[in-house]
Amino acid sequence: MKKAVVKETYMLRDLPPEERPRERMIHHGPETMTNADLLAIILRTGSTNVSVQHLSEQVLSHFDGLHGLLQSTVEEITAIKGIGPAKAVQIMAAIELGRRIARHKKGDTYTIRTPEDGANYIMDELRHLQQEVFVTLYLNTKNQVLSHERITTGSLNSSIVHPREIFKGALKRSCASIICIHNHPSGDPSPSREDIEVTKRLVSAGEILGIEVLDHIIIGDNTYYSLKEKGHM
Repeated sequence: MKKAVVKETYMLRDLPPEERPRERMIHHGPETMTNADLLAIILRTGSTNVSVQHLSEQVLSHFDGLHGLLQSTVEEITAIKGIGPAKAVQIMAAIELGRRIARHKKGDTYTIRTPEDGANYIMDELRHLQQEVFVTLYLNTKNQVLSHERITTGSLNSSIVHPREIFKGALKRSCASIICIHNHPSGDPSPSREDIEVTKRLVSAGEILGIEVLDHIIIGDNTYYSLKEKGHM
């Protein structure tokens, strides 16, 4: 008679106490945890014959680290053996929560005093994207951010921007000025000729409407380029 095969699902509690990420975080603090440790806590359980710690390491290896995981989709995550829709959604939820916390720290009274302030406000949201995204920051008379809005999402290396779309949101919010921001997926924030021409067109439109375009900032990989700072405006 054939012996039944018992399938086991490895959980955090199956690890020795000194190897459990939860216990190590409690006793030593979150800053001591590796990326795989933190992901293991989020996933909670492994899969058949694979511990949750090993599964976490597989996920990070599959995406070549956090940078790739940040850009992943549910479909891409579930392609990994041992990761079903529930686990994929847990990962995506944790990533999105981190993004929202990063934005929330700025608060509604975040003030733009320098190009660096503008870049820092949106850096985490744009720096890892694989497509160009054009964002407008709407400011009050004290240069405080009222809100920000994604205007367009383009291809790998270009986005289509029309002044009508930019200033429609500005007029709706009765803002005093705006800052235009878009990303370069290549990581190099140097402006193209099109970027400079679009900026001049937006500045002219703003002058007609009485809404100043304070800057156009291009986001690279943890770096930025201010067209105002470099004399293009």
